[in-house]
Amino acid sequence: MRMSGRCQKLPVRRRGLAPVMLALALLTAACGGNSPSSSSSGSESGAGASAASAGERAAVAEERLATNTLVPLEGEAPAPRLPVTVDSSDGRRVTVKDTSRILPLNGGVAEIVFTLGLGNRVVGRDITATFEEAKKLPQVTRAHDVSAESVLSLKPTVVLADTDTGPKEAIDQIREAGVPVVVLDPATEPADVSTRTTRIAEALGVPSAGKALNARIDRELAAARAAVPRGSEPKVAFLYMRGSAAVYLMGGRGSGADSLIAAAGAVDAGVEAGLDKPFTPLTSEALVSARPDVILMMDKGLESVGGVDGLVGIPGIRETPAGMNRRVVTLEDGVLLSFGPRTPLVIDILVDRIHRG
Repeated sequence: MRMSGRCQKLPVRRRGLAPVMLALALLTAACGGNSPSSSSSGSESGAGASAASAGERAAVAEERLATNTLVPLEGEAPAPRLPVTVDSSDGRRVTVKDTSRILPLNGGVAEIVFTLGLGNRVVGRDITATFEEAKKLPQVTRAHDVSAESVLSLKPTVVLADTDTGPKEAIDQIREAGVPVVVLDPATEPADVSTRTTRIAEALGVPSAGKALNARIDRELAAARAAVPRGSEPKVAFLYMRGSAAVYLMGGRGSGADSLIAAAGAVDAGVEAGLDKPFTPLTSEALVSARPDVILMMDKGLESVGGVDGLVGIPGIRETPAGMNRRVVTLEDGVLLSFGPRTPLVIDILVDRIHRG
């Protein structure tokens, strides 16, 4: 199941480019840039952190996410060195000879391709690629299913998918047409971002750019974690809801949200309650027993149940500390579980919103 927020959503005004660039500069400074001290600060979670520093980082992260744009690596776009032969997660060895027309079939994968500096080579997108640079590209998925005909009509020279991409028949049809398809393992935790970046960069013939991007992401993740306040471990329940379809699920181990909650210095209520599957149908009894202090959701999920007022009307929600205090944190669907270059921004926001009293 593919699924891709902040406490009772605060309005974010879109501003001019200058303030955004200033915000980006502040975030870079907060991450320590390339200075040696940045790595040491990230090794001691909470060292020197304060509520103010977490709030400042969250404000800058929200400013970045409000633009819904990516920040490519500095300098000229990398020149792919081809051909390359790489391992595909479906057990194949795939040779890539041409990266002039790249088609990523996953939003997080697309973010990495664009951030590596290869966005001008991307010819299409799937439904989870919601960032601004990709919006004008033709969409090749219907709901979350790939249309082989739509993919082949764009004449891609390489397709990047993951093991959740389907249906299998569509992927087979693309391969049978002679298009190299590199399949990646799904990303469900921040550590997977570097693994995925390395594999994508290698498949596209730009391994050095992959190393540079990983170094940047590692610095940003360390700085985000360093802002976690000491002595605060709220319980957070991740709820995936689509009210119009009567889908009400609670996240557990492997949901992806569990790793983000842990990275933000909190406890996943579903995991603590013993939910060993990524998602379990929500019951009022399980929710009341889990006693979350905060509920984490996607923007569209909260909207689908009528906002916070509608959410607390769902059986069991009002009886939890989160429901009684209306502690609801949301992030945009295409960002929360994308596990790409913007994941450090997600953690910056979660650190502030989850721990805020």
